[in-house]
Amino acid sequence: MTSSMSTDRAKAVRLLSTLIGLSALLGACTQTGGDIVTASVPNDYRQRHPIAVTEANRSIVVFVGQARGGLSVPQRADVTGLAESWVREGTGTIVAEVPVDTPNARAAAASFREIQTTLVAGGVPARAIALRQYRPEDPRTLATIRLSYPRISAVAGPCGQWPEDIGPSIYDAGYNENKPYYNFGCATQRNLAAMIDNPADLEQPRPESPAYTARRTAAFEKYRKGTPTTTVYPEADKAKLSDTGK
Repeated sequence: MTSSMSTDRAKAVRLLSTLIGLSALLGACTQTGGDIVTASVPNDYRQRHPIAVTEANRSIVVFVGQARGGLSVPQRADVTGLAESWVREGTGTIVAEVPVDTPNARAAAASFREIQTTLVAGGVPARAIALRQYRPEDPRTLATIRLSYPRISAVAGPCGQWPEDIGPSIYDAGYNENKPYYNFGCATQRNLAAMIDNPADLEQPRPESPAYTARRTAAFEKYRKGTPTTTVYPEADKAKLSDTGK
């Protein structure tokens, strides 16, 4: 009787030990998996949503009516501005997409000729302007002339991605560890990329402009004589409303 009870107790102890070991093993696997998933998402939003330098198109749209060929004053200003920006930042040809087989096709062709003349006058070589004709898919919409060219630009995103629930959840290790949600900082990075004038500034600083030798020489001469080197503007006092404090 005693031997049988001892045997059963030994079996129970071995079974309990096995269950405890299995539970610890499963717990370790779960914790390790959570660490891997959490570590794959950087905490710094600048690393999670980096600003990339790439080539993208800059484009404008010119609306053309059926009975008018040529450009209006605002449209001519838009085309002139496009020519100036192409000279400064363009990396390829300007593609002009002109509609055909539409009610305003003849007016669009006349407008394109004026667009071409305006671009050439703005510094764009004639060989850098390419004509591409197209037929609109929806005949109910007004066919437009689209002008575009490639340039180097900074981009970030896309934003608005929510791969995980940002509310309390036992499945989200980042919430319990007070980590930022995935979409945090994306809008800031995207807006910053849109405001960058020269994407090369993200990679390297611009060279310094040469010093103004004439002004530097005048300042050194004053310093040599022991006179004040500050600039005095006599007309500055004329803008004051009162002489209080003098």
